[in-house]
Amino acid sequence: MTIRYPNGNAYQTPVTPSGPKFPSSYTNYGKRGMTLEEELNQSNTYYETRGLAVVHKKPTPIQIVKVDYPKRSAAVIKEAYFSTASTTDYNGVYRGHYLDFDAKETKNKSSFPLKNFHQHQIDHMRACTAQGGICFAIIKFVSRHETYLYRAEDLFTFWDQQIQGGRKSVPYADIAAKGILLPAQLQLPVPYLKAVDQLL
Repeated sequence: MTIRYPNGNAYQTPVTPSGPKFPSSYTNYGKRGMTLEEELNQSNTYYETRGLAVVHKKPTPIQIVKVDYPKRSAAVIKEAYFSTASTTDYNGVYRGHYLDFDAKETKNKSSFPLKNFHQHQIDHMRACTAQGGICFAIIKFVSRHETYLYRAEDLFTFWDQQIQGGRKSVPYADIAAKGILLPAQLQLPVPYLKAVDQLL
């Protein structure tokens, strides 16, 4: 199946290593972010099954263009496009409040690169915040084994400064000082609702 971006370019599946022909230093970037995503999905299931919150990962909007029907029970999508730019990763409701947030990982120890966000994601979070929604980013520093909830308003400050020629990353020190550390628990890898309580 061919999936295309809105500009018409075909999506390329990342190459994965197989056998000894790849050096030991080979890095597979194809599943970057999956670890945090899996942890959040597990946490969201925990919250929902206990009636604490309803939060889900948003599906990526795809427009199907070509489908093969060799037989009715075996339809195969042959071509599709990312129909619109996606917004943030997760949204839902907690104690009557709308939550909207994105999940990001970095291997950088000293800062979080702003290039991990896109303008349309920032615009979306600004719009949700203006309507009274609670918006934030969950940022995982992989090499530090630390995950933080970082308010959208703090992120906007660095985003706007970047546009005006400022630094292109958020210092780790700022995230550690203004963000809320989310230490993993036994059945709750990312206990972010306790941090959300501090934002209410």
